[in-house]
Amino acid sequence: MISQKEVENFLKHNPALTVSALEKEAGIPKGTIAQALAGSRNLAEKHLTALFPILTKYGYSSTLYEKARVISIINHKGGVGKTTTTSSLGEALARRGFKVLLIDLDPQGNLSQILGVENPEVQVAHALLNHAQPLPIIEISENLYLSPSDIELADAEIQLILSVGGDLRLKNKLQPLLTEFEYVLIDCPPSLNKLTISAMNASNSCLITLLPEMSAVKGLNSLLQRVMEVKTNLNSELKVDGIVFTMVKKNSVHDGIKENVKENVPIRVFKTEIKHLVDFQKSQILQRPIAKFADNSEAAKNYRDFCDEFIDYLQIVK
Repeated sequence: MISQKEVENFLKHNPALTVSALEKEAGIPKGTIAQALAGSRNLAEKHLTALFPILTKYGYSSTLYEKARVISIINHKGGVGKTTTTSSLGEALARRGFKVLLIDLDPQGNLSQILGVENPEVQVAHALLNHAQPLPIIEISENLYLSPSDIELADAEIQLILSVGGDLRLKNKLQPLLTEFEYVLIDCPPSLNKLTISAMNASNSCLITLLPEMSAVKGLNSLLQRVMEVKTNLNSELKVDGIVFTMVKKNSVHDGIKENVKENVPIRVFKTEIKHLVDFQKSQILQRPIAKFADNSEAAKNYRDFCDEFIDYLQIVK
């Protein structure tokens, strides 16, 4: 038997399924599911019983969403949109009703700053170095939470290099939280250091943000090689979700580089591109998430569109 919460969760993850079609297949009154999703009614046991085989046909299982999907946002070059992608994708997922935890694993603390958390009294570094200290979690908005960091994390990285099981610390700290959240996004530093390796070791997958310029593309092979090293030696379940192009300009140089990557790199390139828009620069100067700075802007829409594509992709690889 499926519960109403499980129905709601499955439909959040599968936006391509239309409510009216499901009602018709299950033989339940029109509007029943829509009212339940809106919170104006509860699904009766007979409705849940009728829905169970239909949703099972479309891929539902009781263990499908038991634990959060943990995604490292990576690139060993700075200024390629990792932090903007982490905050904006996280915010878009939270708006869709998913419970999301963002982890700031960059000692610069930019993710924490744009979410309004500066000089955090308790931060990720403390949890990594103290076995008794859980990851700190701050509620940012409805469904969106943050584990903050600042420059203190740089000192913690040095200690992790010398510590037994340093690569496992973040993974172990995340374990008790995986049933509380549906997505965990980790904003990694602009290097292939101990912190980035720890993030990949704790993750189900990686998302690569890539600026379509030669200086950014040149290091892509070494980045993918490091991912494979982590997969081979530390985390056999690690996957690469794909590449999302960021700060894309409409010119022949960017167009040529994008085509070159699509033809020569054997991983997914998402169709949605994050354009080079002035609102991104303005929001960074003001240290505010793009959705808070200009919610109706093309910049904010870019990330909502990418969120939709990303969710659709995850249903394919489940």
